[in-house]
Order: sequence, then structure tokens, then C-alpha cells
Amino acid sequence: MEGLTRDDVFKALSLVTVNEREFLGRWVFTNNASVFEGLVAVMLTQNTSDKVATRVYERLKERLGSITPNTILSLSKSELENILRPIGSFRQRARRLIELANTVNEKYNGSLEFIRGMGTDEARRTLMNLPGVGPKTADVVLLNLGKPVFPVDTHIMRISHRLGVMGGYEKVSAFWIKLLKPNEYLMVHLGLIAFGRAICRSRRPLCEHCPLRVKCKYYLSISKSNQPHG
Repeated sequence: MEGLTRDDVFKALSLVTVNEREFLGRWVFTNNASVFEGLVAVMLTQNTSDKVATRVYERLKERLGSITPNTILSLSKSELENILRPIGSFRQRARRLIELANTVNEKYNGSLEFIRGMGTDEARRTLMNLPGVGPKTADVVLLNLGKPVFPVDTHIMRISHRLGVMGGYEKVSAFWIKLLKPNEYLMVHLGLIAFGRAICRSRRPLCEHCPLRVKCKYYLSISKSNQPHG
């Protein structure tokens, strides 16, 4: 998108407060989780709100104590499905977690800690070769490990498209990577999600409160369509 600056972004994000406790992946990683446990937490948020995913994560943590490939495999499939039931598609999710645990045990001796020391591209490829891990899930894990990536969730995709940043996941991610400094990726990623939840909502966005509206293709288009015709 032409004309959007870092200052514009930070002015918009000043309207929202980021509570890291509301982001399951971030909260788990800040509590010294292993890479495997962090990955499981992020996978729980796929197509699910952080609020619901957090409840499921806490149930899983309470049942297992430590979330490792072996503890996940210690559960029967039906028990794992029952724990995952609130997040929907629980049978498919249980199958993916079992496949993930088996793969990590068989290929990596039960640990993904080696990913911390990998280069970004290699680490991303390694994660995306695991069952149930796509670009966004891999990038959320990597961002929380301090890698220079920019995950794009549904809120960030919506904000980006409204601003005129078109394309799929990789193009939108590349836009924010180019616009921002690497040490800003995490803060802006979380901030944009909070902004999407509170202001640039899917339904009834609060455009009148948004300082980006003068550069927003969505706002300019609806403003033009609402103008009286002479």
C-alpha cells in the first residue's frame, strides 16, 4: 500500500492495549515453555479464539502436567478428543496432535529445542513439515523464538486488505516485514490483532475512531458510496 508509514501504524495501535495473557501462544512461551509445548498451544488456536483455546490448553496442562510427545501419547484417543472438544473439529485435532507427537518422537528424539538455534528459513521449513503446521502456526512459533517473521492471522489479513495491501498470506506478511523494523514485529503483530478485535472489526468497524481511515481504501470506498449523488 502506498503512503502508509510506521508512524501511522503506531498512532493507530496507541488506541489499543495489548495484554499478552490474551494471546495463548505468547503467554505460553513467556512462561518458559518448550518449543513442542509452545507449538501445541499455537495449534490449539487454529480457527479458534484465544479465549477458548486457553481453556483447552489449561485442561490439557492440568491432565498431563508437562506437555510432551510422550505425555500426549499416554492419553487414549477418546480422552484427548474429550479434552479438545470445546475447540471444535476435536477428532481431527486429536489425530493431528497424535501424529505430531509420533513424528517428533521418531524424527527428533522427542524434542524440538534444536529449532531455537536454526536459521529462520530452515526452522520454518522444519516446522511446516510437521503434521498440522502451516505458515501462520510456524511463524507464530518462530516469532516467539525471536525470529524475524511476521505472522498474519484473520484480523491482520482483514486490516491489511482494507488498507489496500492485497494478496495472500506470504504477500501480506512481506508487506509488514518491509514496513517495520525486526524488533517491532512482535509488538505490532499483537497490536494489530488487538486493533482488529476492538476497532477494525469484521462487522461494524469503528472507522470514525481510526487514524488510518484517511489512507484506508475500505473507508474511502464506503465514504464515497455514502455521499449524496447530485
